[in-house]
Amino acid sequence: MKYAFEDFTPGRSFPLGPKTVTADEVIDFATEFDPQPMHLSEEAGKASILGGLAASGWHTCGMLMRMTVDSYLGQSPSQAGLGVDYVEWKRPVLAGDTLSGTSTVLEQRVSRSRPEMGVVKLRHELQNQRGETVCVVELNAMLATSTERAAS
Repeated sequence: MKYAFEDFTPGRSFPLGPKTVTADEVIDFATEFDPQPMHLSEEAGKASILGGLAASGWHTCGMLMRMTVDSYLGQSPSQAGLGVDYVEWKRPVLAGDTLSGTSTVLEQRVSRSRPEMGVVKLRHELQNQRGETVCVVELNAMLATSTERAAS
């Protein structure tokens, strides 16, 4: 384990990405989960306000989740997500875009009812290769504290 709950101090940031989005993955995700025209073909995407073959917002959130696991969450005592407080898709994510960003710890506290667990509030921001913010997500996650790991 590279990161402990105690490492998730307010203000700490973790880098995300880079992740290049391919047309095939946009279409594959959309075919399965969000089969709207702008997510299924370049032509329909160009005819929409999105300007090209665009990833579903939910696909963008899925890619964000993968980037957090690869960056730090997979090396932490993560136990569960507690819910998403905020999601905003600010710009379309188009096939060919390269995403990167940061996760920043906003709050950290030990659970009053379960002191072996801690709650961390995170803000994730993703940008495309032009530095434009495409997605912002705030959520709460539960991580085991050192007390829990010492007992196991």
